[in-house]
Amino acid sequence: MLTTVLAFILTIGVLVVIHEYGHYRAAVACDVKVLRFSVGFGRVLWSRTKGETEFVVSALPLGGYVKMLDEREGTVDPGELHRAFNRKPVWQRAIVVVAGPLANLLLAVLLYACVNWAGVSELRPWFGQPKTGSLMDKAGLQSQDEIVALKPVTASGSASGSGEDAASWYAVRSMNDLQWRLTQAALKGQDVVLRVQSKVAADQPARGERELHLQLSQVKPSEVDGELMDRIGLTGPYGEPTIGLLLDDGPAQKAGLRQGDRILLVNGQVPVDASQLRAIIRESHDKDVARPLSLRVQRGQAVMDLVVTPVMKDIQGQKVSRIEAGLGGLPAAIEVRYGFLEGLQLALDKTWEVSRLSLDMLGKMLMGQASIKNLSGPLTIADYAGQSVRLGWVYYVGFLALVSVSLGVLNLLPLPVLDGGHLMYYLFEGVTGRPVSERWLERLQRGGVAIMLMMMSLALYNDLARLMGAH
Repeated sequence: MLTTVLAFILTIGVLVVIHEYGHYRAAVACDVKVLRFSVGFGRVLWSRTKGETEFVVSALPLGGYVKMLDEREGTVDPGELHRAFNRKPVWQRAIVVVAGPLANLLLAVLLYACVNWAGVSELRPWFGQPKTGSLMDKAGLQSQDEIVALKPVTASGSASGSGEDAASWYAVRSMNDLQWRLTQAALKGQDVVLRVQSKVAADQPARGERELHLQLSQVKPSEVDGELMDRIGLTGPYGEPTIGLLLDDGPAQKAGLRQGDRILLVNGQVPVDASQLRAIIRESHDKDVARPLSLRVQRGQAVMDLVVTPVMKDIQGQKVSRIEAGLGGLPAAIEVRYGFLEGLQLALDKTWEVSRLSLDMLGKMLMGQASIKNLSGPLTIADYAGQSVRLGWVYYVGFLALVSVSLGVLNLLPLPVLDGGHLMYYLFEGVTGRPVSERWLERLQRGGVAIMLMMMSLALYNDLARLMGAH
């Protein structure tokens, strides 16, 4: 809990400082007098004045602000009117406003680049048997297939974009890379052609290469959420059908199973990998009563028959059978690292793609075409921050980059209380030659606050639902 809280505070602190520093530097460049630079809201905990600006840290660490000289907020000395924000040309005010979100996006590029340069260990896209009847199963994916490249296509089968050349293929370097590409294609309603190689071990040469047509266009935009991979039948990474760690006094241990045992048969069925073995065990029950499993087990050179009776567990509101033992060994991993220029270019591409995907997802949620479960709040951010810190600094930096993009994109939305709303005011002023009236400003502000409160309430509800296992 302490790690999670500290990681959350650090995340919010870094992103707020960078965001507000963007506003601050742009204001100074436009000769706007900055009165206060605050990290947080409410009671001031620490302050220091440097030059003409007071830098403070406040009690509520969920944001920040840059207070500039402005006639709308108080009396301005006649000698400083030229430095008041409201007296500046529209284009300068727009630059000051857009500098905050832009700083977050530039930070994301730098952080993604650092991850690319440092390298990170990721799961290899080498899969177990997909769920029977799923889209992956219908496409022809089999146990021990590794996906090495993909190409988005229209539902009719032609390549999306500029043609069928090799440039339309994306190399799949890791499991995360694959899941990201599949999510993008599903949101766009595109099918995907997968280039796969069949392997008998992660470190052995491929047995052959073939192409599979995955009909992602059958996935509804409302189904593009955290359970997308499960919906299309993409199981976990390939693992041998072996027994891992056993829980004390669990069904597996009571039946005589040991770590390292290889399962040859389950009720007469041959499990091709750990994923299929796991599926057989999970489904071995009649309603809420678990059925005994007859196992043929290989232990070293010996082969023996055992019977294990699973226990029923409630997993996210669904009753499943479990034998209280890990299944399969450690999944195959790969070190993903890039050179300086390639890493920087990929960081730019990733920031652009995440920004576009975020806007696309928000638009589809507003239209009712995507699940509102995708909206996350501070509790989810805190949870993921803590998890990423425990995995290592590279993973935390990648998480920080993702949240920085989200913050930058969110602030560019045309809502009156956000930077994007102020840009809309300046656009109106630039076109009409007159500012938005005070009466309309007040109305728009109230509407913007109401919308933000609804979004925050929904995000908090989703957070609580995830933590309680309802999602």
